[in-house]
Amino acid sequence: MIGRHDIVNGAHFAFTDRWGGVSAVPYEELNLGGAVGDDPDAVRNNRGLAAKSLGLDPARVVWMNQVHGADVAVVDGPWGAGDPVPGVDAIVTARRGLALAVLTADCTPVLLADPVAGIAAAVHAGRPGMVAGVVPAAVRAMAELGAVPDRIIARTGPAVCGRCYEVPEAMRAEVAAVEPAAYAETSWGTPAVDVSAGVHAQLERLGVRDREQSPVCTLESRDHFSYRRDRTTGRLAGYVWWD
Repeated sequence: MIGRHDIVNGAHFAFTDRWGGVSAVPYEELNLGGAVGDDPDAVRNNRGLAAKSLGLDPARVVWMNQVHGADVAVVDGPWGAGDPVPGVDAIVTARRGLALAVLTADCTPVLLADPVAGIAAAVHAGRPGMVAGVVPAAVRAMAELGAVPDRIIARTGPAVCGRCYEVPEAMRAEVAAVEPAAYAETSWGTPAVDVSAGVHAQLERLGVRDREQSPVCTLESRDHFSYRRDRTTGRLAGYVWWD
């Protein structure tokens, strides 16, 4: 259920795999995405199971309406019942005990925390968002609340790797013109993009030194959801919060 859960100076970073939930094929088992066609009751149950396995109150988890952009929302609590969830790809908080969540199924989930300032962020970095600068935007929003980049801890979770993320040559050139570190080639010798490498290059330039990247490629791992592999599938989640 929880593929990885690290605690660093009071900050929690957790990433799920696909097992331990109640969703049926093709979303089996722990689908946490509410907009992929799965039974809403199953998603709600899965979110509760995942939260409780991490010692979290499911009602104190903030989810995003992810749109592959670079907009950031600063939050101090879950969205109000019945209120529309804004289309953002990063959320930032200074509220302890409030968990921020990001959904992925090949895109790069980015979890950030400054343990001194008590600021955390969850970021959805797909290819468009990485190119648009969603990660730098999130770090800027954290800094406005008092975070310092060289204190920020960054963890990126399971994502499609550069050896598997095949794209047209023109697309690779467009991405590399913005972020050269994302230039890649598949294991079979065709043009590719490495979003996680691009994200880490951006973080390095911003002064974020404490960074770790998951070795898991979602397309290669049957323990993780992959949109590129299966198309109709579930979503993984990354969570970040303070005790």
